[in-house]
Amino acid sequence: MAEFDRLTRSSSWIDLAFVERERTPRPAIEVGIRLHLAGLSLSNTKRELEKLGVERSRTAIHDWVQKAGLQPTSDTVPNQIAMDETVIRVNGERCWLYAAVNPATNEFLHVRLFQTLRTQLALLFLRELREKQQVEHATFLVDGAHYLQTALARLGLRFQSVRHGNRNSVERVFREVKRRTSSFANAFRNAELETAESWLQAVAVWHNSCQT
Repeated sequence: MAEFDRLTRSSSWIDLAFVERERTPRPAIEVGIRLHLAGLSLSNTKRELEKLGVERSRTAIHDWVQKAGLQPTSDTVPNQIAMDETVIRVNGERCWLYAAVNPATNEFLHVRLFQTLRTQLALLFLRELREKQQVEHATFLVDGAHYLQTALARLGLRFQSVRHGNRNSVERVFREVKRRTSSFANAFRNAELETAESWLQAVAVWHNSCQT
C-alpha cells in the first residue's frame, strides 16, 4: 500500500466516480490511469500493475481511462488563447484535433476531434469552450485559417492572426500529442472516433496536471 501511496500522489485530477462497480482497488486504478497517460503502453502498464500484485487485462486498463471521462479544465482566466488544429489518424483516416491552449500556462482549455475542417465545427468548439471558460475578454491567437477567423468573428470574439510568439505554445503542445499518438498508433486501430477523442482528452488532462 505504501507503494500505491507514492505512485498515486497528486492524482486529484482523476475522477473515480465510476469505481462503484469496479472490483479493482481505487489506488490501483489511479496508478493504471496515471502510468498509461504518462506514456506507458497498455501492455507495460499491465506489467507494472502486476508488480504491485494487481492482475488486470489491457482492455480493463483502457476501459478505466474511458470510464473516467477526463476533460481538460483550468481555473485561470486567460488573457490570450492559442487555437489551432492538427491531423490525427484514426483507423488510417485523417481526423482533425482542435485544441485551445492558454499560452501563459501551456494548459489545454478544450480539446475535440472532428472528421473535417468546417466553420460550423469551429463554432461548436468555441461555444463549448465558452461554456467551460471565461473567454469573452481573451484574444484568440490563430493562424491564417479562414474558417477559424470566420467562426470567431461570428461569435464576436477578438482574435489576432499570428504565426509566432505566444501562438507557438499550441504548436509545442501539439508536438507532444503527435509524439504520443505516433507511439500509440495501435491504440486507435479499430477505434471509434469518440474513443480516440476520449483518450486524447485524457492525455490533455494529464498534460495539464504536469504544468502545475
